Amino acid sequence: MGRTHERIDGRLRDFIEAQPVFFTATAPLSGDGTINLSPKGLRGSFAVLDERTVAYLDFAGSNAETVAHLRENGRITLMWCAFSGPPNIVRVHGRGEPVFRDDPRWGELIGRFPDIDHSRHGLRAIIVVTAELIRDTCGYAVPLMTYESDRPLHGSRFARETDESLDAYFHKKEHIATSIDGLPGLPLPLPPTPA
Repeated sequence: MGRTHERIDGRLRDFIEAQPVFFTATAPLSGDGTINLSPKGLRGSFAVLDERTVAYLDFAGSNAETVAHLRENGRITLMWCAFSGPPNIVRVHGRGEPVFRDDPRWGELIGRFPDIDHSRHGLRAIIVVTAELIRDTCGYAVPLMTYESDRPLHGSRFARETDESLDAYFHKKEHIATSIDGLPGLPLPLPPTPA
């Protein structure tokens, strides 16, 4: 039932780009470290960069576990489920890297997300993932659900933040600069948003 793909193209690309939510999973190298599993949404915050590379926008939140794990070891799995239409699950296992605002690649990468106003969400990084294994499976047990819309809460919460107030917000949070397991997380102070 499962199938391995050499690249993200055709129907596979169409499928993952059409999903309103996907999930990320990372873990530290330590055997007793905290495994992180996160849902990601917001239309326009995910992009296929090429046949083996994808990226998504990493917005403000209470933790920075994905960033910390990627900085330590780079391992990441992304997963999409068909909650409507034909059943399908796609996983991209690969190596990820957080690209921060002061990285020279920022300008080119941010241009790959033209359909979202990233200034409203406290953008911290762009996560770039290079696929090492691409697989799909049946998804027969995934429930059928109806997508209504993105929640407006994240955008309305962080739209009022400036770079300075966002940096102060991150400094107050326990697990932004350092992960739950004590790994380096988001580098602070937060660089200003490039012009």
